[in-house]
Amino acid sequence: MAEEFREFVELRYGDLLRIAYLLTGSAHDAEDLVQSALLKVMRRWRKVDDPLAYLRRTMANQHISLWHRVRSREVVGAAPPEPVTDDTADRVVRRQALVDALRGLPPRTRVVVVLRYLDDLPEAEVAAMLGWPVGTVKSHASRGLARLRTVLDAPELLKGSPR
Repeated sequence: MAEEFREFVELRYGDLLRIAYLLTGSAHDAEDLVQSALLKVMRRWRKVDDPLAYLRRTMANQHISLWHRVRSREVVGAAPPEPVTDDTADRVVRRQALVDALRGLPPRTRVVVVLRYLDDLPEAEVAAMLGWPVGTVKSHASRGLARLRTVLDAPELLKGSPR
């Protein structure tokens, strides 16, 4: 059991960290979220049929729960640098703008947008994972994308493809 769990963590840690970062908007908070979710899953490892789905749901629920406990907190950070002609720098600035915009969404909406569009899961799977009706997932996704388009001033954002 311990060996299987260790192998799973080695294989999927990067994926889990990416999802957690998109949920939290902070590398430090993402690591904490992944670690606490892994602890919960480790205790139930033998009973879990689909560990990745279980971890996604655990992280989503923990993030929402934490947000409810800590309704507001100050985020300290510098404004993104002026756009540079370097493509890499431009991508970093755009990614940070997206993370900042995600941070501005309500936690439930953020969870849906991250799982649906950034982790490329179908609506039905997101709904099943969260224990919500598909219509609820669709409405959160729609509101979240509309808000992101407005905040990022990007009408083409996430149109046509979930990636």
